[in-house]
Amino acid sequence: MAGHFEATPGGGAAVALDEVEIAILRSLAVQLLELIGPGDAPAEGEDPLAALFAEGPSEPPTDPALARLFPEAYGDDDSELRAASAEFRRFTENDLRTRKRDDALTVVRTLDAVPAGEDGGTLTLTADECRNWLGALNDLRLTIGTRLEVSDEDEGGEGSLYRLPDSDPRKPMVMAYLWLGALQETLVETLMP
Repeated sequence: MAGHFEATPGGGAAVALDEVEIAILRSLAVQLLELIGPGDAPAEGEDPLAALFAEGPSEPPTDPALARLFPEAYGDDDSELRAASAEFRRFTENDLRTRKRDDALTVVRTLDAVPAGEDGGTLTLTADECRNWLGALNDLRLTIGTRLEVSDEDEGGEGSLYRLPDSDPRKPMVMAYLWLGALQETLVETLMP
């Protein structure tokens, strides 16, 4: 089980993690939460139902990582499509942010609940927590990949990341990116019937 997820009864999954892996995953999830930003809780005395229908932003984020997490609905430069993208964003981004925040919070909470051992412990997830983890792992990879400027158009693809010299300052981020991908892959494989 070390390093990869395995199925558990009831549609969940488990993985053995050492203390360093737990700390790295938790730190990355907290950083993702900081990037996404706090939720918009209703102000004291405000109608919670009205807060559900609050409109979100209509402009895309300026941070490239946030723009990757909250992409335009329509990628064309046509003014009519830009208007449609703005309208779509206005009514969907708040919910998408909430879901991404919930996914990252689930990662933090489940890691905090790992029974402590000398060498780490076993993280055991329910089926619902697995879905949250898949979302958070994907968001973390998108964010790190954006920071590393990884794109589908790269000639070398991810393979060029393996060839970075150890002296390259991006190496730790590359290692996290690749490791998260391996975790994500084994979790997907575990959940497939």
